[in-house]
This record gives sequence, C-alpha cells and structure tokens, in this order.
Amino acid sequence: MKLIILDRDGVINQDRDDFVKSADEWVPLDGSMDAIAFLTQAGYTIAVATNQSGIGRGFFTMQQLNEMHAKMHKLVRQAGGEIDGIWFCPHTAAAECNCRKPQSGMVEDILARFNAKAADTYMAGDSLRDVQAAAGAGCRPVLVLSGKGKKTLAESADRLPQGTQVFDNLSAFAQYLMERQRQNEEAGHAAGA
Repeated sequence: MKLIILDRDGVINQDRDDFVKSADEWVPLDGSMDAIAFLTQAGYTIAVATNQSGIGRGFFTMQQLNEMHAKMHKLVRQAGGEIDGIWFCPHTAAAECNCRKPQSGMVEDILARFNAKAADTYMAGDSLRDVQAAAGAGCRPVLVLSGKGKKTLAESADRLPQGTQVFDNLSAFAQYLMERQRQNEEAGHAAGA
C-alpha cells in the first residue's frame, strides 16, 4: 500500500483567510490536479485530511462542503487522477476533539482504513499543525510552500518535526516521489541482473 495523505486548502486548492465557503470559491492550485493524477497513475492511494472548522463556525454547510469536494473529485478525475477518500474535522478548536489537526486522530483513522503503515506514508500540508499531525501518527511529514507554507517555514522552522521534507508545492513533491520510485525500480532491476 502506497498511501499519501494531503491537506486540502493551500496544498490542493487556493486558501483564503475568510475560509473557502463554496464550490465557486474552491479553485485548484496550478499543477495540483496533474500532481494527483501523476501519483494516482504511479500506484499511490490518495487521501485528504482537512480541518473544516468553517462548518462549526457556521460559515458554510455540509451541503456546501460536499459541493466543494464533488468539484475537487471531478477536476482530479478529468486530469486522470483519483482521490480515494476525504476525511474532515468540522469542529472548532474549542471542541478539543482528537480529529482536529495538530491532533492525529484523522490521520490514524485514514491509516487504519487503508491498512497502511505510518512509517511508509507521506503526509503533505502547508501548516505546522499538518506536519505535527503527520509526525504524531508516525507518518513522514512534508511541508509544501504553497498556501501558508512560506509563512509556516518563516515562523516555525525550528518547530517542524524532525525529518520534515520541504517542497515548493504539490507538483514538486510528486516529481520527487516519481524520481525516487524510478531510482528504486532501476536499483531493483540492476540487483536482479
């Protein structure tokens, strides 16, 4: 099982300080649909783990969230990719739930659902809480510099979990994984020759 967990806002789509509240406001980042397609075609399972406290705050409804995710699924499929599952936390920080990142409950649930090994699973996000949730579940944390990523790196570089890898965006991360897979395949062929 080759599983990759992605944060949504700032990684797959443009983020907004006032929350992404509708399908019209849900706009993919340049290259993100193709990046997911490349990973899908390389045999990766893609899951999304996203905090959506806008529901708990009353900024948008479950119906609007479903419409955003339907749009995301449609655009990813048009590019030739697939998102195999979307997990979201609708709670505000006041709820003190286990699913809201930086807690790792959502990530642990995804790992259990796909029967994946945490140590083999990458999780990419643009905020400190994303990489903290990844590390808390035992996954490989990845910080992308799209969305809030540059601000996160500037303000929290010394607080990133050990081993956090940093990439410009989801496309750069996908290219890294594709190159790594190609090198592993070549090494395997060489060993078998």
